[in-house]
Amino acid sequence: MIEIGIKGHQETTVTAADVASSVGSGTLQVFATPIMVALMEKAAFLSIEPFLERGQSSVGTRINIEHVRSTAMGKKVWAESEIIAVDRRKLSFKVAAYDEKGLIGQGEHERFIIDIEKFLSKVESKD
Repeated sequence: MIEIGIKGHQETTVTAADVASSVGSGTLQVFATPIMVALMEKAAFLSIEPFLERGQSSVGTRINIEHVRSTAMGKKVWAESEIIAVDRRKLSFKVAAYDEKGLIGQGEHERFIIDIEKFLSKVESKD
């Protein structure tokens, strides 16, 4: 059962593929905001995966993040998530990212639990 308080954690080391100049979000070789957001989403997504029924998944629908400090290539980074609200299929998370020096980003993320077949059917009918 998905409930308030479920936590997630994901970590990685910043590589050349993870920096702003590589992903098109800037010109510097520092940890890119889009990659930080993806790490936060991954922490949230994987935290609920064991609780989903067969044929279900979740999709991200909203994210409100501030990136407060830069991280250099080669440094370890990690993201943490915690469910703060459950409204039927809508899940709200508090998310944060860190490096070895402390907080680098924080905010909120929202996901919806979906039926995979119904969701994909709707996506394909849009073409």
